[in-house]
Amino acid sequence: MERTKSLAIAFVMVCACLLTGCVKLPDDGANAKMNRIDNLNRVRYLEIMVFGGNGITGNLEANVYNTSLIPGFDGKTIKDSAPQSWAESLNTDEIKKQFKALDVGINGPKLWMIDYFDVPLGADRQFNGKTLPWCATLHLTKSQAKEMSNNPYKSTQIERKSQLGYNQGATVFLIDDDKGTTWIMKGFELGMKPRWTYEEFASDPAGKFKQLPAGWKFRTKVLDQDLTLIPETGVATIMADEFFNVYDKTGPGYSSYKP
Repeated sequence: MERTKSLAIAFVMVCACLLTGCVKLPDDGANAKMNRIDNLNRVRYLEIMVFGGNGITGNLEANVYNTSLIPGFDGKTIKDSAPQSWAESLNTDEIKKQFKALDVGINGPKLWMIDYFDVPLGADRQFNGKTLPWCATLHLTKSQAKEMSNNPYKSTQIERKSQLGYNQGATVFLIDDDKGTTWIMKGFELGMKPRWTYEEFASDPAGKFKQLPAGWKFRTKVLDQDLTLIPETGVATIMADEFFNVYDKTGPGYSSYKP
């Protein structure tokens, strides 16, 4: 029996499941309250995405639940919020039945590249013995799901009334696309079977990329001032690279400045 499923595979499966009709997800963000989670840099985390939506129009949404965005979480003493044994024990088929969902995707495990997160946290849900809060709603269409599953560097949007922060002096990984947009890595992908450690990646990150689109460039920067990411509209734009590291769009309306 399949027990875990990467987010990219989940997108493909959701497209197939659209033929089964509509799924209304619980409104777990209805009474969300803002929390500040500090000391997140290099904390290992995992997200569970429960997909629902309209099988007729092809408009999808996913409730997102995170292992590290928990009120009172202490990133100074807890650097692994998603132990490997627990992550491997997650059964996406069972979670799908639990929510009567179109499908379920596992995002990660990853390492946070941010230092803090001001985030609204909603209803708690149980996932194999762990209590995880709702932290965001992801919106995408059937065509976006297909694109993201087959092609990295495609952006989508996520409903997020939150603020992410990088402290002055932080080393950040950036991608500049051919339209002049700068994307900043917020989550470093480990996955269930890591390709490399963070230290191995960071020793020569630019040399690892083989599929950057024409005119795109990767660079590393040490921030000379604090950087905050907060979408003015309440909807952030995100992107994954070829290794499924995840990035946020920066610039006017998205961040305090363009790094």
